Amino acid sequence: MSRANPIAVVILNGFKKHFELFQEITAKAQARFEQADWTAVQTASSARINYYDQRVKETIETLRTEFEFSLFDHTLWFEVKQYYLELLQFHPQAELAETFYNSVFCQLFDRKYFNNDHIFVETTIADNPPVPKEFVYRSYFPAVDGMNTTIEEIIAAYNFSLPFENMERDIKLMMRTFIGQSKLGKFPAHQVRLDMLKPIFFRNKAAYIVGRVVSPQGNQPFIIPVLNNEKGQLYVDTLVTNSDIMTIIFGFSRAYFFVKATAPSALVNFLYDLLPHKTLAEIYSSLGFHKQGKTEFYREFLHHLDKSQDEFVIAPGVKGMVMAVFTLPSFPYVFKVIKDKFSPTKEFTRSTVLKRYQLVKQHDRVGRMADTIEYSDVAFPRSRFSDELLAHLKDVIPSSLHCEGEFIVIKHLYIERRMTPLNLYLETANEKETHHAIQDYGMALKEMIAANIFPGDMLLKNFGVTRHKRVVFYDYDEVQYLLDMNFRAIPQAKNFEDEMSDEPWYSISPGDVFPEQIATFVTAQPKIKALFTELHSELLDANYWQAKQKNIKHGKVEDIFPYPDKSRFILKYPQQYR
Repeated sequence: MSRANPIAVVILNGFKKHFELFQEITAKAQARFEQADWTAVQTASSARINYYDQRVKETIETLRTEFEFSLFDHTLWFEVKQYYLELLQFHPQAELAETFYNSVFCQLFDRKYFNNDHIFVETTIADNPPVPKEFVYRSYFPAVDGMNTTIEEIIAAYNFSLPFENMERDIKLMMRTFIGQSKLGKFPAHQVRLDMLKPIFFRNKAAYIVGRVVSPQGNQPFIIPVLNNEKGQLYVDTLVTNSDIMTIIFGFSRAYFFVKATAPSALVNFLYDLLPHKTLAEIYSSLGFHKQGKTEFYREFLHHLDKSQDEFVIAPGVKGMVMAVFTLPSFPYVFKVIKDKFSPTKEFTRSTVLKRYQLVKQHDRVGRMADTIEYSDVAFPRSRFSDELLAHLKDVIPSSLHCEGEFIVIKHLYIERRMTPLNLYLETANEKETHHAIQDYGMALKEMIAANIFPGDMLLKNFGVTRHKRVVFYDYDEVQYLLDMNFRAIPQAKNFEDEMSDEPWYSISPGDVFPEQIATFVTAQPKIKALFTELHSELLDANYWQAKQKNIKHGKVEDIFPYPDKSRFILKYPQQYR
C-alpha cells in the first residue's frame, strides 16, 4: 500500500483530536454560564485559542516520527491529498479538516509548494453533498398551541438547568418588543413559523438564542440574550431585531462564541442568511473557528484581487512608529507589518510587539479591540503595488519583504478591518458627531480598563470609527494588563520653581501612569480636550483606575453589553420589574 493513505489518516486523526477537544471545552460553556463562573469563562476562552496550533504541532511530530520526509515528493503528496479528499466526502467538518491539512503541510514544506496541487487553496468539497441547514435548527408552529405556549416550548428545548425569574413577564416583553420593532409583528400566530438554531451561543456573561420569524412577507431574524442574575435564576435581557445590532453582536471586536457545532458549515450558512453584512470568514471566526475564518478570508481576498484593478497604497492617517500599514482601497481591510526599526520613543523589541498582539488575540476584546488575522509568507502581485508604497516598504520593512518574480512576498503580517482613524474622523465631524465620538472613545477606554487592558498609547490616531460609528482600538504595540501598571496622582509642587520647570519635580518609575495628563496627551485641540474632560472626568483621576484594579483583583467581571443599554427590558419597561 502506498504511504499516501496512512499519511492522510494521521493528518485526519490529528484534526479529529483537535475537534474533539474543541467540542469538549465548548460543551462546558453552559455549565460555566449557569454557575456564573465568569473567571472560568475567561480562562476557557483564552485557552481554546491555542488548541489548534497545539494539535498541528503534535500531528507534524507524529508524521516526522513515523515517516521520512528528507525531500519533497510531488507524486506522494498529490496522492495524499487525493486520499484525504476521499475521506472528507461525507465528513461533517470537511471544510475545517481541509484547513487543518493546509496548516500541517505548510509547516512541513517550503512556500514554493503552496499551490492547489498540494493544499486546498480553493476548497475542493464544494460539489460534495452539503449538510442541510435544517440539521442545525428546529421549526415551531404557533398555529398549533398559540404564541405564548410556543415560546415556552422553545425556551424549554434549550434545557437550561436554572429556572427563569419570571417567564411570563419575559414572554410578554418579547412579544411587545417584537410587535413594536418588526413589520412582521402584525401577522397572527397562524401565519408565522419560528426557526430556532439548536445550539446556544455563549460568550462572556450571556447566553444568546438565535432564530427567525418566517411570514408571508419574508423573514425577521432575532437574538434573545439570556442573563444569569447570580441568584440561581435566569432572565431575558432584551430582544434584538435590528440588523446593525445583530451584526455588532457577531462583530470583529468581540471574543469568539462558545457554540456546539457538529456540522459548522450548516450553522454558518444559516447565520449567513441572517447576517447579510457578514462574510463567511467573519462568521466562522465569531464561532471560534478562527483558523477557518483565516482560510475563508484568504479565499475572499484572492477572489477580490481577480475582479479588481486598483493598487495597494499607504493607508491614510498618521504613519505608525512600529507598524507599516497599507491597504487596497476597494477592499475593507488594512495590512500591518512590523517595521525593522522603531521610533526611538518605542523602547521595546519586535518580540514584544508579537507578544502584545497575541495577548489581545487571547483576551476578551469587549467590543473595543479589533480582531487581527495573522499570516506568514503572503504573496502579493507586484503589479498591484503603487511605486510609492513599494519604495516605502523597501525602506521600513526590508527584512520582511522579498521579491519572487511577479510577486512581492511578506514574511509576516497582520490584517484588520479598515476603520476611519478617529483623528481623521473628527476633522470633518459636525458637533453632534464629535460629541458622540468622544463619548464613545471614553467608553472604549472604560470598557477596556474593566477587562484588565491598559491600551498604553491612547492617542486618537490609534482608535478607529466603524461603519456603525463605534470607536474601536487597533494599535496594540503598547498594550499591557491594567494590573501591571501603577496609577499615581501628580504630587503637589514644593515651590514655584518646581512647578515651572521643564522637567518633572517628582520621580517616575517604569509602569507609572498619571491619569491627570491623559486629556493633554490625547489631543492638542482645546475643544476636544474640554469635551473629553466634561464627558469623562473620572478618567483623569488616579483613584478611578486604582478602583478598577481592585475590582479585577477581587474577580469582579463587569457587565459590558453588545447592544444599547436603553434596549434592555429592565430599563425599557421598568414598571414590569417592580
